[in-house]
Amino acid sequence: MDRDGGSTPRVVRSFVEAIPTPTLACDPETHAIRAANAPAAELIGQDRGTLTLMGLTDLGETDETVDGDPVGAVVDDAVDREGVTEFEWETVDERGRRRLAVSLHATTIADERWLIVGLTDVTDRVTAEESLRSQLRVVDAVASTVPAALFQCSVDGTLARWNDRLAADAERDGEELSGTDLTVLFDDETRDGVAEALRRVYRDREPADCEATLLTRSGERVPYRLALGPIVDDGEVTGAIGVGEDRTEASLREERLAVLTRVLRHNFRNDLNVVTGFTERAIESVDDPDLATELERVVDTAERLLRVGETSRRVERLLSDRPAPTRLDLAEAVDEALISLPAELREGADIEVDVPEGVTVSAIGYLAEAITELVDNAIRHSEAERPRVEITAAELPSESWASLVVADDGPGIPPAERSVLTGEETPLEHASGLGLWYVNWIVSAGGGSFDIGSASAGGTRIEMDLRTPDDE
Repeated sequence: MDRDGGSTPRVVRSFVEAIPTPTLACDPETHAIRAANAPAAELIGQDRGTLTLMGLTDLGETDETVDGDPVGAVVDDAVDREGVTEFEWETVDERGRRRLAVSLHATTIADERWLIVGLTDVTDRVTAEESLRSQLRVVDAVASTVPAALFQCSVDGTLARWNDRLAADAERDGEELSGTDLTVLFDDETRDGVAEALRRVYRDREPADCEATLLTRSGERVPYRLALGPIVDDGEVTGAIGVGEDRTEASLREERLAVLTRVLRHNFRNDLNVVTGFTERAIESVDDPDLATELERVVDTAERLLRVGETSRRVERLLSDRPAPTRLDLAEAVDEALISLPAELREGADIEVDVPEGVTVSAIGYLAEAITELVDNAIRHSEAERPRVEITAAELPSESWASLVVADDGPGIPPAERSVLTGEETPLEHASGLGLWYVNWIVSAGGGSFDIGSASAGGTRIEMDLRTPDDE
């Protein structure tokens, strides 16, 4: 029947209008548009009468698909084949540039062949994909410039993406890494630690880190530090992001420094003990009071240096352990600190304690040692015949902090000692000991703060503000 006016076009128009999505009916030979439904007219921005005066190839900005194929050839191929042919096409109208997904299907309607064309606006999808590609390019650029291994794991713990640093560290190429379980890259002794870190990330949705030994393709064992974090999408953990660091040079440096420190401290302690022993014998054998006084100063100086050496040992242990904060009873920490105080100091001073029971703080387990250090210093540096030290504590009004104060009636801490906390210390005017450093590091490691002031009795007032744990 006549395509330009008989009953068949009406059947085709009825068929097209019954479809709820944008649809056209075209002459399979000329590609002329013979029918269009309302959604198609709205999508293209033309009335249906105008559309029926146009050819299908007139709709696009160019006569090529997004993939570069001639649109006319693609349409002809769709007429001659079974099934659906799909392509995407750029269009431009007064509303701007858009991307259309076109589906072509040749079919028979009322004994005549027709080309049915489905149209979908995929502009938003294309824009989102381009934005994602842009973000991925930025991520890849960052990953390629960071001097550390960066990688992404799927929800099952297998590698999904990585940078060249990880491939180089493991001596494996992309094909070997793709889909590989992260834990397989590490030796038997540390593999469980990596698996547990991943479980914490997926289960608790919290960052986790661990030390492990990476096994290279050549069999080399590389000390490695991993830091992992969750990737959360719509409330669900969909993977993990990780950073890996080759610790070979750092481990060698730390090992050599530890050996050097132990040797120096051992020789330091032994030589000072010799100095102290000979000086004390000299004091007993001299009759000159002035000379005896000077020799006693030598002994005092040697003992002070010995205490500095012992404090350096404790500092080394603290930095090596890297302890995490835990819940501590403040009254128990103070009791432990006083028990650890040398008996001659504890018995030769008046120590008053006013710490309420039940005050719990979040601090590292070295808190008692910090308190011992402060009380020890307060007594040793006091010029009073019987030093007086007050230890008080209280929960602050904020309900998330507690304060612990150690106050004395001594001469106060010299400016050079205080400068360790302000960053004003210089090579020519430095602190005489490590005590304040040690206390400050302990308090800071638990998220607290440390402040030095003047006591009402004229001595020193040292206040430690400590976090109280979240009971949730």
